[in-house]
Amino acid sequence: MCLIIFAWRPGHAQPLIVAANRDEFYARPTLPLAQWPDAPQVHAGRDLEAGGTWLGVTADGRFAALTNIRDPGQLPAFKSRGELVARFLTGNLPIAEYLSEIVPRAGEFGGFNLLLGDGTELWHFNARDTQPQRLAEGIYGLSNAGLNTPWPKVLKARAALAEVLDDPQPEALLALLNDPQPAPVAELPDTGVGLATEMLLSSVFIASPAYGTRASTALIIHADGSRHMVERSFGPLGGHLGEVEVRI
Repeated sequence: MCLIIFAWRPGHAQPLIVAANRDEFYARPTLPLAQWPDAPQVHAGRDLEAGGTWLGVTADGRFAALTNIRDPGQLPAFKSRGELVARFLTGNLPIAEYLSEIVPRAGEFGGFNLLLGDGTELWHFNARDTQPQRLAEGIYGLSNAGLNTPWPKVLKARAALAEVLDDPQPEALLALLNDPQPAPVAELPDTGVGLATEMLLSSVFIASPAYGTRASTALIIHADGSRHMVERSFGPLGGHLGEVEVRI
């Protein structure tokens, strides 16, 4: 998952609104959003290469999502980052306790950002920080750096989310995720991957022959615990592959 824009509004009728794009190589085998046969409380897509996931919810109110950290110089990961999301969704540890187990082992997974929620709290942990943080109310953006790092795609998508929060609907969230416009060269970050790749990765929605946005997800969580989730899947060059809608 390479872009997560979300509004956390405790006490609101819709306390959590999420719009997220998962960017990955098209060749990596993946299952779309579904109820997991081996863990029926979980609703998420699934990475068939390592068995984890990038974003999901559970029937008892848990939410988890992650992005990686873009750094060509980082050491190879020993474990898949998707395990961090899957273990939280299939487990029952409180967020703070789960994070206390992860923090000393963060280096095993390479660079990552992890979001965890339980309906009353929302936490963020960046693997390069020493402590997770419990998030206050606000509109946040997360790509492949730190929380609210002002990359052009993060700023653009956060502004677009703010404009639809009076009446958030899945279609509006999916529309803001479908922006293919790259950032101006002068605004590109320098993450060590070269100008052409920085340009490719600078758009909210990424499309190319081999790598791009594989899934766009809109998630609306209501105060009564019900959730409305829509996922659109894409193939090479952004070709639309299908849509799944889940109400829990």
